Amino acid sequence: MNGYFQLVCDKNRTSIRIFPATGEGKAVSVVEIGEYLSNRGISYDRSALVEIVGNGRQEIEINKITCSQVREGYKLVISPDKMQVIARFYPPSINGEKMSAHEFVDDLKFKRVNYGINEEEIERFFNERIYCQDYIVAEGTQPRHGADAYIEYYFNTDLSAKPTLKEDGSVDFFNLNTISHCRQGDVLAKLFPEDLGDVGYNVEGEKVKPRDVKKCKLKFGRNITLSDDKLSLISDVDGHVSLVEGKVFVSDVLTVENVDSSTGNIEYDGNVQVNGTVCANFSVKARGNIEVNGVVEGAQMEAGGDIIIAKGMNGMGKGVLNANGNIISKFLENTTATALGYVSAESILHSTVYAGDEIMVTGRRGFITGGRVCATNAINVKTLGSSMGTDTLVEVGADPTIKVRIQNLQWDIANASRVIKSVKPLIDAARQKKAKGIKLTPEQLQYTKSLIALHKVKEKEIEDKAEEMEKLQESIGTYCNAQIIVTGVVFPGTKICIGDVSMVIQREAKYCRFIKEDGDVKLTAI
Repeated sequence: MNGYFQLVCDKNRTSIRIFPATGEGKAVSVVEIGEYLSNRGISYDRSALVEIVGNGRQEIEINKITCSQVREGYKLVISPDKMQVIARFYPPSINGEKMSAHEFVDDLKFKRVNYGINEEEIERFFNERIYCQDYIVAEGTQPRHGADAYIEYYFNTDLSAKPTLKEDGSVDFFNLNTISHCRQGDVLAKLFPEDLGDVGYNVEGEKVKPRDVKKCKLKFGRNITLSDDKLSLISDVDGHVSLVEGKVFVSDVLTVENVDSSTGNIEYDGNVQVNGTVCANFSVKARGNIEVNGVVEGAQMEAGGDIIIAKGMNGMGKGVLNANGNIISKFLENTTATALGYVSAESILHSTVYAGDEIMVTGRRGFITGGRVCATNAINVKTLGSSMGTDTLVEVGADPTIKVRIQNLQWDIANASRVIKSVKPLIDAARQKKAKGIKLTPEQLQYTKSLIALHKVKEKEIEDKAEEMEKLQESIGTYCNAQIIVTGVVFPGTKICIGDVSMVIQREAKYCRFIKEDGDVKLTAI
């Protein structure tokens, strides 16, 4: 039991009587005694308190004033979150009055403690009368926090499946396992709704709300039915299922022999399969994957998923590939290709290639020659550059799509600045005429107003795009594990960039790895 103290009020003197702790109880604190006396307006000698507690004396005089008898009392501590109330009781002075349980409960309610009152704990004190000990006299009800909604997909949503190499070193473009097949009646996804939780209450009876939870909604395209309880997606057809930007698509695949004048440009919600050739100047756009079993000439292809070209692409300087997934092609020549995932090819020649993940040129030929090849994480190549010194730039360590966006913003800002520069003299001339009292015709006034409006639009455009460009430049960071691996040879004249540092190869090197170390590009052995 904790030690405690009691006030002794005699004529012409006031004393403190100390009752020592028993067992594992805590001794009386000088600070607590001082606080008790101060709260009741009783003067005291602090040195006397220190002496009685420090020397183990049982009673000591603290002043020579006649003190009125003090009733049994308590100190109340309400937690900052108002979820718990602790009472610490103090005995009455000798001959002082005791407090009743009913009086204490009324006091609690007066102090706005009206919820979760622990009557058993209060009754325990008034039965035991143990002083200088904490009693939890009221507790609120904690809110029950809920859980976020989530969606479980019953098909492969991983877009990182990579092609395998055959025994002869060529890439197997026919067994990629990148497509998730589905059958009619298959459950494709299930929504597990949010749990809102339960409201709690603090000791003052105020509501305590649980944490906010996130809601989810099933998003889907055609060939899919939403179940009666609106919690499941069910396929209506046999086909392929894919997840594109959080939306589930089921397609029975549009198949054509060639993309040429007989088909015109193709735009399709699902997957597109071309058995032959995609001819120059035509375009193929698909919300899912695009698979070409033949070659692609100077065409444009855009896919919400992967682009797979079994026999390669010669872009003729105008061909463009854009994929939100991966790009897999036997070769890329004179082509601009951008993938949010990885790019895999047996060779890349005079092309501009961007990959949000990595670029693998590791087939039988496995060379990158000419152009610019950029990846966020890694480039793995057999032969880099050429013995003829062809300008070849390879870059890792920063998101290439951000760099492209920054370049486009720079062009837009430059164009807007040129427009402002061209219209400003005309606006100034009109204002000068007006200042001189020269009256403008209605046509001239209208034309001047249109120039002023154009000037404001371009100024706002420059401001917005400069702000976006600044944020993008701040977001560019070097990936600490970014690397370029050469399993064959790298030729002189090739430029290597890793994040914000670069180097030009001066002499031929074999079986090497390029990494960023100590603020510079370093060549190491594999």
